[in-house]
Amino acid sequence: MKFFDTPLAAGAVGSFPHLDAAEACKIVLDNFPEMPMWPQLPRISLLEQMEIQYSQGLPCIVIDHERSRMYFDTASDNTAELEKFYENIINDNVDYFALSREYSRGIYAMEEALKKADLSEVKYLKTQVTGPVSFALAIVDENKRAMYYNELFRDVIVKGLAMKARWQIRKFGKFGKRVICIIDEPILSAFGSSTYISVLRDDVVSLIKEMVEAIHSEGGIAGIHCCGNTEWTIPIDAGVDIINFDAFEYGYSIELYPEEIKKFLSEGGVLSWGIVPTSMKVDHYTSVSLMYVFEQYIDNLEAKGLDRKLLLRNSMLTASCGTGSVPIDRAERIAQLTRKVTGRIREKYAEYLV
Repeated sequence: MKFFDTPLAAGAVGSFPHLDAAEACKIVLDNFPEMPMWPQLPRISLLEQMEIQYSQGLPCIVIDHERSRMYFDTASDNTAELEKFYENIINDNVDYFALSREYSRGIYAMEEALKKADLSEVKYLKTQVTGPVSFALAIVDENKRAMYYNELFRDVIVKGLAMKARWQIRKFGKFGKRVICIIDEPILSAFGSSTYISVLRDDVVSLIKEMVEAIHSEGGIAGIHCCGNTEWTIPIDAGVDIINFDAFEYGYSIELYPEEIKKFLSEGGVLSWGIVPTSMKVDHYTSVSLMYVFEQYIDNLEAKGLDRKLLLRNSMLTASCGTGSVPIDRAERIAQLTRKVTGRIREKYAEYLV
């Protein structure tokens, strides 16, 4: 096994609806003591939105607060900004790409919380970064053309995001725990659709692989999150260690790749099952009923030739997606339910985890 020694750990995707960063950190530490993560808090500010949060240090960025959007200005003379950007890349100046408090209150609140906390239960610390494919396809230039189709700025995006991942690993690595960095790629669920017909598989794999290699260069564990159906061989081919997916709605999609998943797990890869729904459906489920949902998927994969013990030992559980857009009471219930269902499954399958 490559790294994972905490079977069926409970975790979270990362975003929370709270306006108080310290309060969000308490929810994290109370429910995910083995694998706490810094909370993304998109309701606090435009600057904490998914792509904008990681834009500091990237050249030619324009944040339009009035219209609540961000874009790249590629029409103006950008020579000086690009030179400064690549100079910091070449000089390996990771700190230049830090996330400031203004852009991420959660990082600094969690850092302070961890300094005061008992870390004896902590096995891993989790960080996250928006993936280069989702970032480049979501953010446009002054003419509303996706930056993915601008080869120069696509390179800028992946290199800038890779540095931000490395900066996070260094920051949280100071606590003496292994650091996981999850690459958030929601747009992969649309891969292969007519909208993105010109997005080539090899290019997607290459972009994610560059992120994975940057994370590994700092001794980090690289994961990917996609809250929809996608071609799961893409992250496998990119070399990720963890695949986090919406198992509640799309658990069947993993079953389409039994041989690839078997190889992935056999080499130490981990399936991170987003088994707790973040929609209103969560109101109709308990830890018992969610355990049955999880068991059904395990049964199906075992029927396709995967070893049950390997599956259970190389799995963790999360919510299906982030909870940044749901009411606070639901977000907190989702966190509690994730912890409870994990404990219930661990208790039932204890003999498989030794």
